[in-house]
Amino acid sequence: MTAAFLLADLASELALFAAAGFLLFALDDLLVDLIYFARRAWRALTIYSRFPRAFARSIKMLWRPRFIAIFIPAWDESSVIAPMLKATLQRFEHPDYRIFVGYYRNDPATAAAIASVNDERIQAVRVDSDGPTTKADCLNHLYDALVAYELASGRSPVAVVLHDAEDVVHPYELTLFDQLIDRAAIIQLPVLPLIDPASPWIGGHYCDEFAESHGKELVVREAVGASIPLAGVGCAIERGALSQLAAAEGGRPFIGASMTEDYEMGLRVGALGHKTMFVRIPASRNRPVVASRGHFPASLDDAVRQKARWIGGIAFAGWDRLGWRGGLGERWMRMRDRRGPLAALLMVAGYGAALIWLQFGIAKSLGAPVQLNLSPALEALLLINAAMLAWRVLMRAGFVTATYGLKQGLLSIPRIVVGNIVAMLAVRRALSLHAGGGPSRWDKTRHIFPIEEQAA
Repeated sequence: MTAAFLLADLASELALFAAAGFLLFALDDLLVDLIYFARRAWRALTIYSRFPRAFARSIKMLWRPRFIAIFIPAWDESSVIAPMLKATLQRFEHPDYRIFVGYYRNDPATAAAIASVNDERIQAVRVDSDGPTTKADCLNHLYDALVAYELASGRSPVAVVLHDAEDVVHPYELTLFDQLIDRAAIIQLPVLPLIDPASPWIGGHYCDEFAESHGKELVVREAVGASIPLAGVGCAIERGALSQLAAAEGGRPFIGASMTEDYEMGLRVGALGHKTMFVRIPASRNRPVVASRGHFPASLDDAVRQKARWIGGIAFAGWDRLGWRGGLGERWMRMRDRRGPLAALLMVAGYGAALIWLQFGIAKSLGAPVQLNLSPALEALLLINAAMLAWRVLMRAGFVTATYGLKQGLLSIPRIVVGNIVAMLAVRRALSLHAGGGPSRWDKTRHIFPIEEQAA
């Protein structure tokens, strides 16, 4: 019986630790919710009551559309890069752009796929080293190619847009960037993962997370004056701001050793004093927002690798490089960005306590004389956290339903557990990589391009 008492005490201590941490996180999330809904109410009363809502389709172009450059880094993307480029050329309505696509000298299949898309608006850029290096290093080679193009042609883009080799771009995207880049040095559009019928749980949990983060959290981030981090796709950087970063880093605007160079780019531009902007605007009335779409990892291994890269780059390496700068809103958002490892530790403790309690429940149902004695403080915490969890589930399901429909909104509820499992495994991998000095090369995941886009 002594072992049972010790196990019961262990479960109570784990539960108390997890419950206290979850309560702090829940209050933090609740504050985000309150700011979001207060902002919506204020805008409805003070702005939309006097002015009609704007739609991307109704935004008029400048009298002369300006030149825009697009960077697409690619390593081992022979299966997706050609259909992606063809679809992109067909989709963009903006008349003046050039796509710089990076590939490595030891990746002839990707080079051949790029060359198969014969269009003067595409410029293949060879990285004269064996790949993969890092994605940031590939982007720096694309920047060098842009500078060479500017010197040769006398044309300089108003902005540089980032995309990945599997993205489905929006027709109005470049038009929005052209119109708004004079107001902000960084513009990020929403990123909405495509639903993968073959991966309703692993792939689907990305839909849930981005529906909430790019539907609410980035909106709040901008509202409190914090810099908008780039998602690496569907984003634009004003050419002058990019030059400033390049000048400060010896001509290399992207941090070559970083695994989350896009995230850091937004914060670094904000630290220079430039405005950063998150733009969430419908294409037209009763139509979805202008966003970058694409398939995300569909397998557990790929999802863990990708999220380990995000956590390692943001919570560990990003902390070292970017520190805690800026005002209260900026520091608050950086804290939220970096809480992933602690959240995973709390989840391990919470699931551990639940597993022990489950074993005790089974033993008791079989007649064993076991008893769990919960302290009043723990009981109160568990009740409060249960109410907070119900609110969080409601928020998640609501944002997913608004973006993907009721079916996906309902599926998002059990997918919370899937997301927790992926997060815990990803933190474990990120810690291991960070302890070993961090990854030194592009730890990319496999990509697919939508079949319907290839057919079109």
